[in-house]
Amino acid sequence: MPFAVWCILIAAILPFAAIYPGKFSREFDNSKPRDPDYWKDGFRARARAAESNSFEAFPFFAIAVIVGLGQGGDPDWIDRLAGLFVAVRVIFVFCYLTDRPTPRSLAWAVGFFSTVAIFTSPVWS
Repeated sequence: MPFAVWCILIAAILPFAAIYPGKFSREFDNSKPRDPDYWKDGFRARARAAESNSFEAFPFFAIAVIVGLGQGGDPDWIDRLAGLFVAVRVIFVFCYLTDRPTPRSLAWAVGFFSTVAIFTSPVWS
């Protein structure tokens, strides 16, 4: 199985990894895990936003890998781009959690353009 397909699994897990640190608090009530008041400020709000953005980025990435591989894109190139996507998404989540907006935006852009490159790779292979 190509590495890029494994990257789909990793990207699917990232939203859960993003939100998990926000749940480390005595105030977290697992009987009401989506309580908007708990997630409204600071670190917790950033964790929730990182989770949401990770869920938003996932479908385009997963489809791009499937299209890229299925339509004859270079598997080695797609593997590299998928690895880049996962790496910058991890950086993205870290930057979100640590309140670093400029590097976060740069990581987002690299992830987005790597996904576009994966999707369009059959055209230029």
